[in-house]
This record gives sequence, structure tokens and C-alpha cells, in this order.
Amino acid sequence: LPPPHFLLIYSRAGAGKQGVKKGKEKETGNSLEMAFRRRNKSYPFFSQEFLIQNHADIVFSLVIFILIGLMFEATAKTAILFIQPQYNISTLTADGELTLYHYGWKDCATVLFYLFITIILHAVVQEYILDKVNRRLHLSKSKNTKFNESGQLCVFYLVSSLWSLYVLATEGYILHPSSLWENYPHVHLRFQVKFFYLTQLAYWLHALPELYFQKVRKEEIPRQLQYICLYLSHILAAYLLNLTRVGLVLLFLQYVSETGFHLSRLIYFIDETHHKMFDLWSVGFVLTRMVSLTLMFLSVGFGLARSENQTLDWEAGNFNTLPIRLLVLFLVCSTQSWLLWKFFCFQLRRTPGHHENGALKVENGTSPRLKKLKAP
Repeated sequence: LPPPHFLLIYSRAGAGKQGVKKGKEKETGNSLEMAFRRRNKSYPFFSQEFLIQNHADIVFSLVIFILIGLMFEATAKTAILFIQPQYNISTLTADGELTLYHYGWKDCATVLFYLFITIILHAVVQEYILDKVNRRLHLSKSKNTKFNESGQLCVFYLVSSLWSLYVLATEGYILHPSSLWENYPHVHLRFQVKFFYLTQLAYWLHALPELYFQKVRKEEIPRQLQYICLYLSHILAAYLLNLTRVGLVLLFLQYVSETGFHLSRLIYFIDETHHKMFDLWSVGFVLTRMVSLTLMFLSVGFGLARSENQTLDWEAGNFNTLPIRLLVLFLVCSTQSWLLWKFFCFQLRRTPGHHENGALKVENGTSPRLKKLKAP
């Protein structure tokens, strides 16, 4: 600036600084006021936004209502149906009294209660862990959605993997693999086995309303419904057909594999240069599929086929017939084959020379320019 203008600005510097300071204070005050209004914005009762924003608090109130029912003798018997697994049978053994369980219609009430618990835990993980990490990463909207999905599933898969491993070890299925099909039907279950299956059903059923609560995009809903329905159908089939031992091993293998994938995905979102975890997961994924198929043919195809009792008996819980065995093998093998096909398609998309990666061929023979791969 010319000297006169410079002197003019210099003479009014003090007043300008005070004006800027007041302006910043006013702007800061307005921003805080707007943020306060956004946080405390109220919606009409029973409206869509009110339900989405406060669904965890509403469910928590229902859980408290059921727990209060335990305090009164008139409602205690009804409240206990929701909290404790039903259909218990006590038998005397050499080690003392043993309590076993079988399934029935009252299990629906227990699943409903733990579905409420799962919704609350889902909100806690989202608010106190994932949202705080998201604020530091500054991810895009699409990556933010995938990060939240992988974060929730990673926590669930990790807990379920450790839980199922503990059940397999304490029940003796690891040291005695033949117990997976011997003495079928496995109608009577220990508490930890039945409770594991009930909570698994509760989690995957809770994933259905979470699609609405989390405002999942329409193009993402079919993909998520796909694996939710697959888990529900497999877990429910193992529970109702009294194949809980084989199903427990298959769930453990599947959950370990999925833990590796979603953990790799989370690391990728934090630092996109890290791809080695995906390579390790790829090897584990193929091995998991091979072990799962081998286990199914060994236990259902050969173990149950050699059983003496192969007549359908609804009361005894015996479903060891040839059509049912073939149906179970077809369901599991087709699912495993479909997962392998999806896996190979995913690996092809990661190949630099594949056309789906966005390779642009040049006529003069120069090396193609690759587009940036989308997040897995």
C-alpha cells in the first residue's frame, strides 16, 4: 500500500482489533447458541425423528419396566420369562444336580428381552466409541457409514468368537470332535449353550430395526439384509434341528474370519496405505471355508448317516433323515460356495489389470492409469 494508506490503517489498528474481537465473540456466541439449539431440538412425540433420536432411551425404559416386574409377586412369574431361559430340567449325576434346557415357544420372550439389551449396547458403542473416533478421523459420509458398520460388527464378532471358543472348550467339543454328531439328537442343552443361541438370535433380529434407526441408505439395505437373513436362517436351523454342536463350531469359524475382515477394514479407514491385513484375512477366509465344508460333510454327511435311529420324530427332536440331511448340506454348502464366489470377485476387483478397477488402456502402449480403488 502507499504510505498514506498505511498510516491510516496503522492509526486505526487498535479500533480494528477491538472490532474484530467483538465480531469473533459475537460469532462464537451465535455458533454456540446454534449448537445448543441443535442438541436440544425437540420433536413431536411418536414422530419418526423422535423415535430415531430416542429409540435407545425408549428401549431402556422397557427394560427397566420388566426388571421392576421382578419386585412384585404378582408379576414376577411373567417378568422371569423375559430374563431367564425357560424349559429347564434337573437331573442327578455323579457330580451332583445338573440343569439342562430345551427349546420352546417361551424362548421368544427371552429373545425379545435380550434384543432390547442389544439395542442399548449398540447405542452405547456408537456414542461412546465410534462417534468419538469418527470426529478425529474426519471421514467422508460413505466411509463414515462403513466405519460404523465395521466397528459395530467387529465388537460383536470379537465377543462372540471368544464366547463360542469358551463354550467349545468347556463343553469338550474341541478334544472330542466325534461328540458333534454322537448321541444325536442333542435335545438337552447346558445353560451357556442355550443362552449363547438366544443372544445370537437377539443380535441378528435387532439388526433389522437398526437399519431404520441408523438411517441406512436404500442402496445399502439389500446387502445388509442379505447377510442378516443368512445368519438368522443358519442359527435358527441349528437351534431347531438340534444341531447346536455343529452350529457352534461353524459360528466360531465364521466369526473369527469376519473379525479379521472388519478389523482390517477399520485399519484401512484409519490409514489407507495398510493393506497387509487384507492379505492375511484372505488366507484365513479360504481356510475357514475349507474347514467349514469338511466339518459339515464329516458330521452331517458321514456321522449322522451312520446313526441307527434315522426316523423322523418331532416329540423326541430327531430330524436325522436323509431329506433333512441333504437339505442342511445344501444350505451350508451353497452358502459357503456363494461366499467363496463373492470373495474371488472381490479379489479380482483389487487386481490392477482388471477392468472393474477402472484401468484406462492407452493406444500407444504406455502403462495404463488406474483409478483409485473404493473402500472395501
